[in-house]
Amino acid sequence: MLRIHQLFFLNVLGLFIVALLIASFISFMSLKTMIIEEGKERLIQSVELLEPQIVTSTDLDTLAHSIATKAHLRVTIVAENGVVIAESNTDKTKMENHSNRVEIMQSMRERYGITIRYSKTLKTDFVYVAKKVSTPHGILYFRLSMSLKGVMDHFYALWIKLFLAFGVLVVIALMIAFKISKKARHDILQITQYLDQISAKNYRAILKPEYFREFLQISILLKNLVKKLQNRDKQKRKHTAKLRLINKQQNDILSAISHEFKNPIAAIMGYAETLHDDLNLDPKIRERFLDKILSNTHRVTLMLDRLALSVKLENNDLSIKPTLFDLADICNESISILQIKYSTRHIRYNGVSRMVYADKTMMELIITNLLDNALKYSEEDVTLTLTDLTFSVTDKGIGIAPSELDKITSKFYRVQKNRWDNSMGLGLSIVSYVLKLHDSTLEIHSTLGVGSTFGFSLENLIQKNTKSKK
Repeated sequence: MLRIHQLFFLNVLGLFIVALLIASFISFMSLKTMIIEEGKERLIQSVELLEPQIVTSTDLDTLAHSIATKAHLRVTIVAENGVVIAESNTDKTKMENHSNRVEIMQSMRERYGITIRYSKTLKTDFVYVAKKVSTPHGILYFRLSMSLKGVMDHFYALWIKLFLAFGVLVVIALMIAFKISKKARHDILQITQYLDQISAKNYRAILKPEYFREFLQISILLKNLVKKLQNRDKQKRKHTAKLRLINKQQNDILSAISHEFKNPIAAIMGYAETLHDDLNLDPKIRERFLDKILSNTHRVTLMLDRLALSVKLENNDLSIKPTLFDLADICNESISILQIKYSTRHIRYNGVSRMVYADKTMMELIITNLLDNALKYSEEDVTLTLTDLTFSVTDKGIGIAPSELDKITSKFYRVQKNRWDNSMGLGLSIVSYVLKLHDSTLEIHSTLGVGSTFGFSLENLIQKNTKSKK
C-alpha cells in the first residue's frame, strides 16, 4: 500500500509527463504549421521577385546557383516536357522527369502549385512552390523549395527547454509533496495515537488535526463515535453493577431463606418426631407440641407471604383493593397474634376507633410488621398508638444511627447484621412500598440507645373514606 505522499508524487509526475507530451505535440504541430505557412508566403514572394530574371536569363544553371546561395532556397527549373534543365542542390542529369510532380501539375492549372513532400534525393521534407513562366525560349516551370529540417531543429530546442522546465517543476513538486506528506503524517499520527488511547478506554484523549480539513472531519466523526462508546461503556458498567446487585440480593435472599426457614422447620420436625415416636405422650404435652407446630407453620406461611409480596414489589405488580373498615380492629388483632409469639413481652395499646378506606390485608401486614420489628429490637414494652390522624409504634430498643435511617427501608437491609430474625430484611421495605400505594409515607424517628418510633399519617385514608361516603 502506497502512502499519501507517494500517491501524490506519482500523480503529479504522471500529470507532468502527460502535460509535457501534449505540450510537445501541440508545440511541434503549431511551430511546423507556422513555419510552413511563413515558408509558403516567402516562396511565393521570392517566385514573384525572381520571375523577371528567369524570363531574361540565358544561363539558367548559373542563375539557379546564384539564387540558392543568396536566398538559401533550393531552385529547380523544369521544361514544359518535365525535364529538369536547372537545379541548385543536386545533379540535374540524375533527376527524374518532373511532369508528374504535384506542384508542377497544379501550376499548369492555377497561378501557383504548392505542396509539401519528402525528397528522396535530399532525404528530408520540403515545401514546394512552382509557377508557370513564359520565356522567349518557351514555357518553363520555376520552382522554389525550402527544407523543413529547421522546424525539427526548433522543435528539439523547444523540447530541451520544456524538459529543463519539467525537471525544475518535478523538484518543486517533490518539495511540495514532502511538505504535504509531513503534514499528513502529523495528522495521521494524531489520529492513530488518539485511537490507541481510546482502545485503552481513555475517553478524555485529545485529538487536534492541524492541517487537513478532511482529517478534521474524521476527528469530529471519531469524537462522536467515542461519545457513543463512552455512553455505552457507562451503560455497560451500570448494567454490570445492577447484575452484581441482583446477584447479591439473590444470595441474600437464599441466605435469609435458609436461615429463617431453618428454625421453624427444625421445630416442626422435632415436635412431629416426638409425637410420632411417643404414642403414650401426656395429652397436655401433646397439645402444647401441636400448638408449637401450628405456630411455626403459621410463621413459615407468613415468611412465604412476605416473599411473594417482595416479588410483586420488585416487578411493580403490587396492587391494593381498598374497603372501609375500623383500623382499631386490625390493631387489636395484630396485638393478639404477636402477643402469643412474644408471650413474655407486653404490648401497650393507646387507641381510638378510626374508620379508614384502605386495603385491609395490606394494613394488617403493615401493623404486624411494625409491631414485630419493634418487639425484635427492644427488650422492654412496646406501645402502639392510634389517633384520629396518625398511627405509630414506639419501642425502647437499641435505636438507629442517623447514618442508617435512609437505608432502613431498603430490601435485605438489617441494622444488626448478626441477627437473622428480621424476616429476611423485607419487612420495612414492604411497609414503605404499601404505604406509598395508599398515598402515605413511613416516618421514622429514632435516637441511638434510647428507642425508635415508626408511624404514618392517616389523613389521605380518611379523605378517601369521606369521598367514598359521598
